[in-house]
Amino acid sequence: MSDSAYNKKGIIYDNQATIFGTREVIGFGTNDFYIKEIDRKKANSIIVKNHYSRKFYNLSYIHLGVFIKENLLGVLQYGYAMNPSSGSSVVTGTNNDQYLELNRMWLDDKAKRNSESKALAYSLRYIRTKYPKIKWIQSFADQRCGCFGIVYQAASFNYYGEHSSKFHSLDGETFHNSILTRKGLRGYELLTNPKNKDRVETQVLRQFRYIKFIDKRWRNKCTLKEMPYPKHYNND
Repeated sequence: MSDSAYNKKGIIYDNQATIFGTREVIGFGTNDFYIKEIDRKKANSIIVKNHYSRKFYNLSYIHLGVFIKENLLGVLQYGYAMNPSSGSSVVTGTNNDQYLELNRMWLDDKAKRNSESKALAYSLRYIRTKYPKIKWIQSFADQRCGCFGIVYQAASFNYYGEHSSKFHSLDGETFHNSILTRKGLRGYELLTNPKNKDRVETQVLRQFRYIKFIDKRWRNKCTLKEMPYPKHYNND
């Protein structure tokens, strides 16, 4: 971390002081394992190459690399939900800038067991420090990942049930069904092109909602019913 330094609490600061004499928080961890801000284009490129969705999410604005012994072995991207204004329907009184959604997470198979939950926990510490306005974080475990969100369970997220969503795949790229309501976007044009009709594969997949309350007081504002964790071995 030649361009940064961390304190005893694990907070990583940029070595370059601002005009106000303070140093910007850019990550969290130790010399052997840490998460740190990386360039948006670099994060997007890694996600496109390695994430099962094969595409990045345009509304992500926090891009974190996962470094293990100085090697970049993962990426976490946080940002707005698909419908940014939907936050208040999940947790009463939430403004758009008071919550985040974990849009993408990928770790290389080279990372040791439990590295995902560790990276997730470290990213939460970073967000709590740098973005004090954030009150809660939401993420969805996709059926394609397997284990029904066990990484969120390990990080003590609360579980709020599941729902089914329709996805369309074409040439290895997957789109949520909502893209069909967004005329003009690339996904819409690809899926509605008559030439691609016979090549589009459609699946209905289960998605499991997890929420982490950065501010514990906001847990009581949640409009959803908290439920016991789903078991990863229960496929019914």
